[in-house]
Amino acid sequence: MIILMVLKIIAAIGTAATGLLALIKPTAVYGFTGLLAENARGISEIRAIFGGLFIALGIAPFIFGEVAYRVLGFGYLAIAAVRLISIFLDKSSVSSNWISLAIEIVFGVILILRW
Repeated sequence: MIILMVLKIIAAIGTAATGLLALIKPTAVYGFTGLLAENARGISEIRAIFGGLFIALGIAPFIFGEVAYRVLGFGYLAIAAVRLISIFLDKSSVSSNWISLAIEIVFGVILILRW
């Protein structure tokens, strides 16, 4: 069970690190999301959502414990489900979308498992 806990910690830290990157360098999210902020408002949105929310979600398990890991996992699985639908609906079958889907499923499953 130690391995599962380490994997959960890695997933939470990875979530917070993604948020920190978006907060500090919002233009970097284009490389892994395809989102391009064309003005200051768009940059603010990237900092707030990909930055603030991901930082909070990644840190929450360290504050609130096991239930927060499971909520984060549920969030990742919800994102994965919608992404899978979107890949086909929007004809967005690009490698970065499939990689994101795989990461979301792996993180989601790891995070919802009980230890």
